[in-house]
Amino acid sequence: MGQGLRAIDCDLHPWVPGMQALAPYLDEFWRDQITERGITQLDSQSYPLNAPLTTRADWRDARGEAPHSIEALRAQALDPWGTEIGILNCLYGVQLVLNEDMAVTFTRALNDWVRAEWLDRDPRLRASIVLPLQSVERAVEEIERLADDRRFVQVLTLAMGEQPLGRRQYWPVWEACVKHGLPLAIHAGSAYRNPVTSIGWPSWYLEDYVAQAQGFQSQLASLITEGALTKFPELKVVLLESGVSWLPGFLWRLQKTWKGVRFEVPWVNRPPAEIVRDQVRLSVQPFDVPEDAATVARLLDHLRSDAMLLWASDWPHAQFEGDARIPAGLPPALLPKLMWDNPLATYGRIRATVTEGVSA
Repeated sequence: MGQGLRAIDCDLHPWVPGMQALAPYLDEFWRDQITERGITQLDSQSYPLNAPLTTRADWRDARGEAPHSIEALRAQALDPWGTEIGILNCLYGVQLVLNEDMAVTFTRALNDWVRAEWLDRDPRLRASIVLPLQSVERAVEEIERLADDRRFVQVLTLAMGEQPLGRRQYWPVWEACVKHGLPLAIHAGSAYRNPVTSIGWPSWYLEDYVAQAQGFQSQLASLITEGALTKFPELKVVLLESGVSWLPGFLWRLQKTWKGVRFEVPWVNRPPAEIVRDQVRLSVQPFDVPEDAATVARLLDHLRSDAMLLWASDWPHAQFEGDARIPAGLPPALLPKLMWDNPLATYGRIRATVTEGVSA
């Protein structure tokens, strides 16, 4: 299903083989620091290297490791599916670093590594600017540093960090996003400053991964109730690897409660569901809905929008087998919007490149 359709893949994950890969993009002091401190990896518990979910078995290399070359990306994701544009969202664990200067430096090197080793090597690729939210000021600086390179089409944060993303301390970052036409992407993952569940630390990876939906709900509630989405009505928010089925029930509860206590958030001047339909988008991997068409149709009816969903393979995460890159049950009539029209409407920089011939 979906063969022959134009496609934009909204969630691809370039894998960093280790800190030595970033060394050429660090100054001499920090190159010495990673050696002296023995910093070899920044892999996150959100995606343990050997977990089956982290990398599909048939996409691992001969050593059983996650693919970390552009050749693997081409062979496994871009070429087989005829993907015209793919957005790279690097999940290397720079958000885990507590030292602010180190975090900013490593994040800057990561963005430069993505640009040199991936964007410069395939014209189909775009990328997210990974943000060092350990410092709001430096996060804005990183946006300003990279904004002129229009191959960077959004900014990237994790679902669970130090503070809810709607808090006013982050508003200068979202203002910079609007200034440069960059959506805010929130991806599954944690900086592990706080427990990943509302009742404490879990015991198992299964709990951690499933609890990500709670993080997305909390971030969405924060962005709405703090007034960030009202303050920045042009800001698009893209939820990546969040699942989809939780959203209608969450919106129903949020909006019902808002009707009763809206006097405490007078700046939320529209129903939350309307705000979400206008400004929030979700990728369809994982598509956490039973595969029968009737159930999927009911979910889409609850969303009350055919503009909210974006296609993503989530390469190399193990979300599907073989070439079943389109979740089962989605109506064929939706696929052109899912795979092309909706991403173009979301990513203004891609739209300009495709429809106006603007150089990337």
